[in-house]
Amino acid sequence: MARPKLLPDNFTLCLVGTVILASLLPVHGQAAVGFNWVTNIAVGLLFFLHGAKLSREAIIAGATHWRLHAVVLLSTFALFPLLGLALKPLLSPLVTPALYAGVLFLCTLPSTVQSSIAFTSIAKGNVPAAVCSASASSLLGIFITPALVSVVITNQAASGGGSPWHTIGNIVLQLLVPFIAGQLLRPLIGKWIERNRSVLKFVDQGSILLVVYGAFSEAVNEGLWHQIPLSALGGLVVVSAVLLALALAVTMLTSKRLGFSRADQITIIFCGSKKSLAAGVPMAKVIFASHAVGAVVLPLMLFHQIQLMVCAALAQRWGARDLSGETAAAAQQPAAAVARR
Repeated sequence: MARPKLLPDNFTLCLVGTVILASLLPVHGQAAVGFNWVTNIAVGLLFFLHGAKLSREAIIAGATHWRLHAVVLLSTFALFPLLGLALKPLLSPLVTPALYAGVLFLCTLPSTVQSSIAFTSIAKGNVPAAVCSASASSLLGIFITPALVSVVITNQAASGGGSPWHTIGNIVLQLLVPFIAGQLLRPLIGKWIERNRSVLKFVDQGSILLVVYGAFSEAVNEGLWHQIPLSALGGLVVVSAVLLALALAVTMLTSKRLGFSRADQITIIFCGSKKSLAAGVPMAKVIFASHAVGAVVLPLMLFHQIQLMVCAALAQRWGARDLSGETAAAAQQPAAAVARR
């Protein structure tokens, strides 16, 4: 039986189920303390495996394309925060202050790695450059995101209240150190990870589900659903759609005006318009006060699903158009050969 096109993917369904479970059966007390330790270990393991998986050869192959990477990084860490701040008069009436803080946090996050590369490949873009750009964005985000959060989010009730350097220190310890350890051990375990990608996928998705459950449990214990009206959730859908549409339009027009090839344009569009759920959820756990994390990651979860659906449709459309063009060109070659005879 074919899967309905409008049905979200299994991971999205698991995210929704996790939020419902946390809303009905939130963890609290000493159990919450133990659960927090388990979550921290899972997140560290996640970044360790990502470090071991990342191919240095692929990064070196694409690293020379500095103009493309500059455009992607500017879109990720400059365009998005500026849009989030500039659209405040439009966005604020649609969502609560806590959700708007989550929107601003979303705007500071790095690009996603796996789906950016996958969509670039489907659309016949520059895959080596996508690997490099998305990976560099993810790594630089460990330092850039907390610094941007301290600038664009002034509500100290939503943030952890510490200095950005303290936050960066926590992120380095919890995320970057395991990542570097994975890179150092890649010669020993890299091939095993390549053969067992399902392990990384399990840890990747499992750690996110753990963080989401813990975050929403804490938020529910603090009265999250009493503070967010249904109209604000509808407004959040509009906010996410507007942000994604603007990011796609700007990256599309900019890459074209700068004279990039079609393959490079595709890479810029997908890498420059995406935001990472895998990096964002663990970062939110480190940066924000525990009771605020649930509301902060809610915009990210929604944006993640919207970007997947929209970018999947674009990738398939562009990939099919290129494939039809290649087919037509191949069909014309024999005809041209006959004409020359």
